[in-house]
Amino acid sequence: MTVTPRPVAPTERAFRRTASIETRQGVGAIARITRMCFRYRWRAGLAFAATVPAVLMQLSIPVILGRAVDTTLEMAGDSPDARALVFIALTLLAASVLRGLFTLVQNYSAESVGHALAQDMRKAIYEKILRLPFSFHDRTHSGDLITVGMLDLEGVRMYFSTALVRTLLLTLLIAIGAWMLLSTNLVLGLLALSFVPFAAWRSSVMRLALRRTWLMLQEKLGVLSQVMEENLAGIRVVRAFAARDHEMAKFDRASKDALELSHRRIDLRVRNTSAMTLAFFVAMGLVLLYGGQQVAAGEITVGTLATFLTFMTILQMPVRQLGLMVNAYARASTCGTRLFQLLDMPNEIDDAPDARDLEITDGTLRLENVGFAYRGGGDRPAVSGISFEAKRGETVGILGAPGAGKTTLMHLLPRFYDVTEGAITIDGQDIRDATLASVRQAVAIVQQDGFLFTTTIENNIAYAAPFTEDQRIRGVADSAQLHDYVLGLPQQYRTVVGERGVSLSGGQRQRLSIARTLMMEPAVLILDDSTAAIDAGTESRMREALKTYAKDRVTLIVAHRLASLKHADRILFMDNGRIVEQGTHAELLALGGRYKALHDLQMNDAPPPAEAAR
Repeated sequence: MTVTPRPVAPTERAFRRTASIETRQGVGAIARITRMCFRYRWRAGLAFAATVPAVLMQLSIPVILGRAVDTTLEMAGDSPDARALVFIALTLLAASVLRGLFTLVQNYSAESVGHALAQDMRKAIYEKILRLPFSFHDRTHSGDLITVGMLDLEGVRMYFSTALVRTLLLTLLIAIGAWMLLSTNLVLGLLALSFVPFAAWRSSVMRLALRRTWLMLQEKLGVLSQVMEENLAGIRVVRAFAARDHEMAKFDRASKDALELSHRRIDLRVRNTSAMTLAFFVAMGLVLLYGGQQVAAGEITVGTLATFLTFMTILQMPVRQLGLMVNAYARASTCGTRLFQLLDMPNEIDDAPDARDLEITDGTLRLENVGFAYRGGGDRPAVSGISFEAKRGETVGILGAPGAGKTTLMHLLPRFYDVTEGAITIDGQDIRDATLASVRQAVAIVQQDGFLFTTTIENNIAYAAPFTEDQRIRGVADSAQLHDYVLGLPQQYRTVVGERGVSLSGGQRQRLSIARTLMMEPAVLILDDSTAAIDAGTESRMREALKTYAKDRVTLIVAHRLASLKHADRILFMDNGRIVEQGTHAELLALGGRYKALHDLQMNDAPPPAEAAR
């Protein structure tokens, strides 16, 4: 997911257009999040339903206190009757308890909606990331995805409780309280509510400013996540090159950038909240001044003035939280926009509307004039004009210099990318017309840098078939020349490998990856330089063990060592994305071309000609 950078010096028209687009996106995100919150009807309804009596109980407290003041003053000259004050005190206690109970229900239900929404969106984000093609991950840093899946998700989660419910609460407090105050005394009511227009204006200004700064902060935090993720993944490289000071300086710069922007946001929020609070106290001062004159003139009672002042005191906290509420709207609109950009991203590699599962009969793989170019790679295609056929039981070797297009070609077969020219078929079925799951089941690839999970060796091997028998696990491990090594471990197949398999050597990781792929029993098996870290003796024994396995499928082997390909039924020599030579080992040697030159170079039979060095 990318964020389009703004021009450094935009024209006024361009700036307005960009601001208009961002505003529409923000409003659309808020509306969409709101609709999603109401999927949980009972919890959302309970939160809103509990808010109404909580507000009513809250507003009854000033009335009760005002009546208590008047009652006390009336009793001052007479013999005191404690029963009236006890009744008022019990009434106040009951109202406070009920307000607390309804507020508890409101807060619990609102938080429940937020967490339920976060859970559903977390699953949707994770599923989307798993479905997006390799081309998306090629241009997106994992740190950006972590930021979206954690910080942006948190901003959306808090929206219902800190923005939506709080808006209802404040609206009811002001609306019902305004009606009560204005119906009691119009002028005094207007003075008590005089701070509301100012607070609304400052809130709107703050909302726009906070939304812009929050988007900038998310970008800064994304950079910070990238730096941290790269350092954690490459911690051995950092230590090996004694680059701790350099990496700390880089992390410190990214951290300071985020901190400075956070300070700006805090300053913006505090200044606006302080201004709104000041307006509130000015309004209270005016109420006290005018109300005192009304009491002295006998127009209102002391209890009525106390009711007005108590109501404003109750309203003080929501007004102070108005900035938090506006910030919640700003954060949700920005975070929601980023989240929905990811969730709504079209999937370039997906099932066609009428896709069917592949039906494997003869197991024949055919490539017909296949071409492919990476997005942003210019006019030069990565592979072009590739055509060959491989039948069940055949082994095809693929050879070429780095950058010749070998791995790209292998990634087209399981539809990690879709071809831009030509077609790839299995038993005459275009893989683009088949379901993606059936294609990935039929075409399995073992890559040079095999990823291992932090779990047992047994679970890593059985990843594609979790409920398989132990005997089968040991069988594929034996074919991959891993079984004897595992038996020498203290816990054997229940030994836990470290993160990404760091407790294993490179050759052991590759052999484990091969064993895991053999569990799938695919129609097409691809070994993409997957024996580069394995010694020649182990590779030779593995090749013998895989002969029986290879009889039932097409096997494609990408390698740089000719010894890994001599046994292949056909060898393809690639250069600049094209097949320039093909044939058996003997035929290519007899041809006397690039393959022969590379063979002589590796076997030290003759000095390499100029063409072989290309």
